[in-house]
Amino acid sequence: MPVEVSRLESGLTIVTHAMDHLESSALGVWVGAGSRSEREDEHGLSHLLEHMAFKGTKRRSAVEIAEEIEAVGGEVNAATSIETTSYYARVLKDDVPLAVDILSDILGHSLFDPAELAREQHVILQEIGAALDTPEDRVYDLFAEAAYPDQPIGRTILGTPETVKAVGSPMLDAYLARHYRGPSMVVSAAGAVNHKKLVDAVGERFDGLLPDQGLAPITAHYRGGEAREPRDLMETQIMLGFEGVAYSSADFHTAQVLASILGGGMSSRLFQEVREKRGLCYSVYAFHWSFSDTGIFGIHTATGPGDVKELVPVVIGELERAAHDINDRELQRARAQLRAGLLMTLESPAARAGQIARQLLLFGRPIPVEELVAKIESITVDDIRNLAARIFTGSTPTVAAVGAIDGMMDHAEIASRFGAKVPA
Repeated sequence: MPVEVSRLESGLTIVTHAMDHLESSALGVWVGAGSRSEREDEHGLSHLLEHMAFKGTKRRSAVEIAEEIEAVGGEVNAATSIETTSYYARVLKDDVPLAVDILSDILGHSLFDPAELAREQHVILQEIGAALDTPEDRVYDLFAEAAYPDQPIGRTILGTPETVKAVGSPMLDAYLARHYRGPSMVVSAAGAVNHKKLVDAVGERFDGLLPDQGLAPITAHYRGGEAREPRDLMETQIMLGFEGVAYSSADFHTAQVLASILGGGMSSRLFQEVREKRGLCYSVYAFHWSFSDTGIFGIHTATGPGDVKELVPVVIGELERAAHDINDRELQRARAQLRAGLLMTLESPAARAGQIARQLLLFGRPIPVEELVAKIESITVDDIRNLAARIFTGSTPTVAAVGAIDGMMDHAEIASRFGAKVPA
């Protein structure tokens, strides 16, 4: 069945992909607001709001929300990212109306009871503590802060203990009113779902949304930098990155292919050179994060304290080579990986619902898989090499490390390898 799209007068978009062979449906509400939409005194509020959505409404207590969805064998959850927040459910096809009712209730009629808020703030303080105690999480937070210092996009999603404890119910209401508006929201469903019935149910339940667009986030400005946190650990977590490209860039898919070639699997350059040939780490991979107006191309690895000094130059060497000797065999392999990933998404209703929701928020339309595959297939070796040269030449790198960092190259030396200067 084709993807179907409808828009209500409020600007709220409903998109569905019916999968007739399934008995269940994955559906949810995706909001084009996340941690980078927060003001300075709201740091962590998006994530806190996501938690509070399940803590009671005018019609249901927190226990009743959980009991109603689980009484039909379903599940409901939520997630906060840098640019979006999602609230989603998985239910059998006959229970789609119930899921719509619960999702509309928690988004439109939450009470934000002060006692519940205090309890959930305490829970999130524990979550923040767990992230600080987890080197793999901590290095990502330090990396983002160094890449985008003093900007919402570079702040942690969880917030700080101080900012989380300072949030009151009126702040949650104000944020909700400012960002949760019709044009900024998408209801997406995949699996056993009838488009017309879903549109009717959503139109009935989501009837109070304002029809004007929510506030756009502050424009991001990549700067690059360094953050090192010495700790007595068995492994040192290291991240190295550069400014990448935005979702809207013509080079978006090229960047995904480049990341796959460099560190997208066991056959990738970094895995083979750093782990298999030299035994310098257990895991190493490359990634490309895109946002609406910027992007990050990065490498993450972890190694023992005795190998830190040798590992970083080896990684740098592989990045330097990428602009010159990537070959067609590697390109074909990366294409196959990305194509398989896209097609496998069609087999998961939850993944498919999230995919088409994000496409609507970013591009205003669902993008056919065939169109995405065609874009990947059109990428050439020269495209890959040219993008690698642009990303890795002259751009101030971002470096983050947590653990034993004695002997690790300093930021200025790393920058000089890529023809960049560290800002004074």
